[in-house]
Amino acid sequence: MSQISYITEEGLKKLREELIQLESVERPRISKQIAEARDKGDLSENAEYDAAKDAQGMLEMRIGKLKDVISNCRIIDETRLNTSKVRLLNKVKVKNLKNNAITTYMIVSESEANLKEGKISIATPIGIGLLGKKKGDKVEIKVPSGIVTLQIMEISL
Repeated sequence: MSQISYITEEGLKKLREELIQLESVERPRISKQIAEARDKGDLSENAEYDAAKDAQGMLEMRIGKLKDVISNCRIIDETRLNTSKVRLLNKVKVKNLKNNAITTYMIVSESEANLKEGKISIATPIGIGLLGKKKGDKVEIKVPSGIVTLQIMEISL
């Protein structure tokens, strides 16, 4: 049984676009590669055929995962969110108390996470550590490089 994930409308749109791209562009391209490799003769020693079949397997696995995520996601009504505590889809401005660096994260589902855009998954150590906390709270979070102490400066939408 698949896990329900909560997602924004924008995130769902991106997942659907990726699925369409994979099914309508990538799948036919790989099928063509397999056919071309098959036409070259003996399949037992055909590296091109093996590579194309491996790529096809990876593609089908990704398509299956995307379909599963899409079918088991729930869109979050952003108008019902509040900022009293850190929750999914909140933007959280935090200050690292060790080096005084200030960073803003948006807490999102795993499928929408993108560190370059400042979107961190609710399932990451930082996401888990911030969840449910209030403005002004100090949080010690165990990350791979050790323990980081963050103070929540602001919570917004």
